[in-house]
Amino acid sequence: MAYASSLLRDPARTYREIDLAGRTAAADGPALVQLLYEELTQALRVAAWAADHKQFATRSERITRATAILFALEANLDFEKGGDVSRALARFYGGCRRQVIEASIGTDGSPFRAVAAELEEIASAWRQARAA
Repeated sequence: MAYASSLLRDPARTYREIDLAGRTAAADGPALVQLLYEELTQALRVAAWAADHKQFATRSERITRATAILFALEANLDFEKGGDVSRALARFYGGCRRQVIEASIGTDGSPFRAVAAELEEIASAWRQARAA
């Protein structure tokens, strides 16, 4: 019964988690990276909205999610095969993480939107590379 009541507490969140689990179950490595970018930019945009609307619990949850995804992206870089590109991405992810953490202290949503926009450029390039 506790499981059912936790599902009912936040049905939208439950749906998102089920949707993400379904999309990741059949995804290969490149598709998982694309999903991580999508989840990351969404988390940052929601954090921005939450900061602007003083929804501190939501902001904190989304910042935690974004930070975890940035760590996951960085931890899974292949420096042996990726060389300079992997090193550049590691620096970029670290810089994004620092910006997110610094922004988490304030109440302005614009830094989260700025990081999301930077990441969207890379996500777009990743989508184009996968489509080619």
